[in-house]
Order: sequence, then C-alpha cells, then structure tokens
Amino acid sequence: MIMLSDHYRQTFGCKVYKLSLDGGFTCPNRDGTLGTRGCIFCSEKGSGEFAEGSCGSISRQLERAKERVRGKNREGKYIAYFQSFTNTYAPVAVLEQRYREAIAPEDIVGLAVATRPDCLPEEVVDLLARINRIKPVSVELGLQTVHEDTARYLRRGYPTAVYLDAVKRLKAAGLEVVTHIILGLPGETEEMMMETTRQAVAAGTDGVKFHLLHVLRGTDLEQEYLRGRVEPLSLERYGQILKACISCLPEHIIVHRITGDGAKRDLIAPAWSADKKRVLNYLYKVLDIQK
Repeated sequence: MIMLSDHYRQTFGCKVYKLSLDGGFTCPNRDGTLGTRGCIFCSEKGSGEFAEGSCGSISRQLERAKERVRGKNREGKYIAYFQSFTNTYAPVAVLEQRYREAIAPEDIVGLAVATRPDCLPEEVVDLLARINRIKPVSVELGLQTVHEDTARYLRRGYPTAVYLDAVKRLKAAGLEVVTHIILGLPGETEEMMMETTRQAVAAGTDGVKFHLLHVLRGTDLEQEYLRGRVEPLSLERYGQILKACISCLPEHIIVHRITGDGAKRDLIAPAWSADKKRVLNYLYKVLDIQK
C-alpha cells in the first residue's frame, strides 16, 4: 500500500495539493437520462462540497483554491481536480476546453477527473489520452460497490460490468484509474466490502478511495436514516473494516483516501466523522501509518 501523499512526493519531488473544481457539468442520474434525484447519498453539489464552484471560470477557481492552501504549500505544485458531478458528461469540445484551461498554469502538474463508468465513450477516452500526453491524468470512477442489489438500492444506474469495461479501456489508453468504494452501505457485510476491493484490484485499478457512508442533509439517504433503515458505522467498526479492505490491496496500489467527509453544516450522521483530525489520527493508528 502506498499513500497518495507519498506517491506525489515520489512522482513530483514535493508535496502536491489537489484543487477541487466545478466544471459546470451535470449527471445522467440528475438530468433525466437515468433519473432526476441522483444516487441516494449524493448531495445537491454532486459530491463536490469543497469545489470552488461559485467563483466562475476554471482559471478563477484555480486561483481561489490556491489562495486557500498557499500557506500550507510552499513548494507550490497542484493537481487540478474536477470533482463535482460527472466530469466527462458533455460534448468533447466543451470537455477539452475545460481540461486545457485547468492544466495551462505551470504549477498545475496533473489532472484528476471524477466521473461515472457509463459516461466514457471512446471519443472522451481519446481526449483524456491526449491530455495525458501533456500532463498526467487520473480518472476517478464511482464504483461504490460490486454488489448489484446494493447498487440498485443506491440508484447507481449501471451494472458492475460497465465499470469493468471502463477500467479496461482506460488502462488500454494509458490512463491511471482510481476507484471510489463506500464502506458501510446498508446490508453489506465486511466480506462483501472486501470483495468489492478485491474486484477493483482484479479489474486493474491503480488506486482506491475509501469513503465512510455518511448521511448528508437534503439527500434521499437522510430520509432512509430518519426512517431507521440506515445505521452508520461506529468509528471503531469503520476502522476494522477499513483495515480488512486495505489488507486486500497489493503493495503497488495507491490509497488516495481512507475516509470521506461532507460539509459539517450538512452532516446528519455519524457525528464522530465531523472531527476530521481525531478520525484521521485514530485511523492512522489502526493502520499503523506514521504521520
């Protein structure tokens, strides 16, 4: 297992910060193509709570995001991260304009694009491959689970076979793939979560982002929680499951995240996840990570 911060230091020779951007895209699970309410856990910002979306142009968003972290990033290198909604869901010409604007500054050393596996037609994969020849590109896929019953409950909108095909095509194009997995989904056992991790590895993912299932205000998951149908994990149980899933990873896999958090103002549950520093310190101890 390689932590993302170590991977960045090995690759770029210094600490690198990801700058979250809002490309102004939507999602087929929002615009009526597949649905209108999105996945049940997804917020109105499309899981991009920390993106600089209100600042206008991509260039302006980058500058605002840099201002926020400049005091912590003296070496001054960044990854432009299209995070909100589905960042390959637009005409290729629009995507290319956004991506090229994001990587234009000299201090931007790479591009990360979060998307759905069912929104990667060949012309978009070709575009990502072209951008990858200019600066490194990683494509983040929202798998969440390989278990079809859970995926239907989440309203994910595609079968796991679509994810497997997307990874295959992205890898064939020379692109880095990062897979998002949610731990604590209703009805899933520890073994089921480990199986999701194993299948992501077998598919060829280069990295994994592990997320705690947390309930945000205004989501359909909130209604499920209020009806007593969702019971978030305790910190201790989350640590146990996370450790078990990480044990499924070969040494070369990059761990991009060991938990996820939404905006505190929107958090419904679990309350413990709001104390990010405490949570990370606890998980580092569980995983025996030196920080």
